[in-house]
Amino acid sequence: MKQSGYLFAALAAASYGTNPIFAKPLYADGMNPDSVLLFRYAFGILLLGLIMVGRGLRTHDLTSVFRVSRHTLPQLVILGILMALSSLTLFVSYNYMPVGIASTLLFTYPILVAVIMTLVYHEPMSWLVVVCLLLATSGVGMLCTTPDAIVPISSDAIVSPFMIGVLMVLLSSLSYAIYLVGLNKTRVRTIASMPVTFYVLCFGFLLFVWRICFGGCSPESHPGEAFTLPRHGLMWLNLIALGLLPTVVSLLFTAWAIQRIGSTSTALFGALEPVTAVTLGIIFLGESINLREFMGMVLIFVSVTLVVRRRR
Repeated sequence: MKQSGYLFAALAAASYGTNPIFAKPLYADGMNPDSVLLFRYAFGILLLGLIMVGRGLRTHDLTSVFRVSRHTLPQLVILGILMALSSLTLFVSYNYMPVGIASTLLFTYPILVAVIMTLVYHEPMSWLVVVCLLLATSGVGMLCTTPDAIVPISSDAIVSPFMIGVLMVLLSSLSYAIYLVGLNKTRVRTIASMPVTFYVLCFGFLLFVWRICFGGCSPESHPGEAFTLPRHGLMWLNLIALGLLPTVVSLLFTAWAIQRIGSTSTALFGALEPVTAVTLGIIFLGESINLREFMGMVLIFVSVTLVVRRRR
């Protein structure tokens, strides 16, 4: 049982790390983050919905697999928005920085969860969490001292494209941390993981529909102009892969891993996500990292691993 749990946790983290290698070619093919995520969520809803229908047919109770209490719907809406914001800011960051660094910065979310639990729910903050915060901050600082981080966008700007990417990823990490706290501290925790994931994706999908309809991709966009399609047919495979691997596969394997080995051990395997993103970015996207960036990433890995292990 535990061995399968460890395998599922590893597969969940590794599959989520495939996000950038499918997203960046779509950007190069003319798509924008809103449209990519619209299709990612749509295919994710379709694939997960088919799985749930199959489960309902096996149990001869199709409606039960989709049923949730009306009292939890407002919470599911908020969680869906948080998840969509986390996805959007992460995917936007890919336009400004190497995907390996973006994925590593996203991995700070367990520390943010610990901080939120302390500030909002008054959990005691141990000296270990304080040390880990300092380590993670140092790691972020080392990543932000790369030469790209200090090159301004123009003569009138003081923020570089790289720093915009850093801000986007940290917003993504914060949104995801709040989402995780919401899963644990609201009535949603009483619902099975599969319908929760399904409705979170549905409400997140609606956010991208709204943004595209009202020109949310940029201030200059007009309604309808924000929607883009792949120029080449093979790129549709990337969109389907985004809906399958880092969405449905990752979420389902995460849920199955938690059932077998618990949330703490599953979270430890989350370190494979940035490792996967870094490795695939180097192999398929031609990216590279220098020694300072590598050391910054190591500091973040160490700090997050210590925080997660503390919660055992």
